[in-house]
Amino acid sequence: MQTFTKRNLAAPPGFFACEAAGLQWLSEAHGARCAEVVAYDDTSLTLVRLDSVAPHQDVARAFGQALATTHDAGARGWGAPPECWDGPGFFGPLQHPLPISFGLYDSWGRFYADARLEPLLRLVASALGSAAVADVEEVVRRCRAGDYDDDDTPARLHGDLWQGNIIWTENAAVLIDPAGHGGHRETDLAMLHLFGCPLLDAIIDGYQRGHPLLPGWRDRLGLHQLFPLLAHVALFGAGFAHQTHEAARKALALN
Repeated sequence: MQTFTKRNLAAPPGFFACEAAGLQWLSEAHGARCAEVVAYDDTSLTLVRLDSVAPHQDVARAFGQALATTHDAGARGWGAPPECWDGPGFFGPLQHPLPISFGLYDSWGRFYADARLEPLLRLVASALGSAAVADVEEVVRRCRAGDYDDDDTPARLHGDLWQGNIIWTENAAVLIDPAGHGGHRETDLAMLHLFGCPLLDAIIDGYQRGHPLLPGWRDRLGLHQLFPLLAHVALFGAGFAHQTHEAARKALALN
């Protein structure tokens, strides 16, 4: 068995243990395939090595359907951590992960406002400008008011599902580097759309076969992209401020 080890000698406490717990939790859904954990400690995580290939339509469509199965496995609540994990959460790159919190919230909107949007807004407000801050604050208010809630139940999310966290192999697309939690299924799909993903139309087609999405889901992409964009402002600077403001404006345009 060939392995791959990722290291960060300055990793915050619990970083690699949380990632291992997330991979295990996602794999237990028997949906989208996940990288297999071999071992972890305070500064490293060792996985079974994956041989990557160019993606193709059949694998992309199967991945979409499998991702719907993963989401449908559910979570204990909005904002819930992976099962058997009671430590801190993290989002972002290996060398500079952002802390995120878990909890059990009574609605998706309350979770998104309190545990995701507001903490990052406080962190990056000076980089956004007053107009953008005001609009994000209004999105937070509307989230708390329940304006964006629906009848869906908490999904088992990868939580950081951009294309770089998918390894395409001969037989499957494999998930790596999760920020797993109980959230809204549209959040993972919005991340796939944020920076582009190979064969995205085929992925969505497969997903719709596994679990038809609620009408208007494309209109809500900006709402769900707002958190990762705020995170990018925190990680990489004001170059992402305009795109963040546009996502807030799209969220505010929703009825």
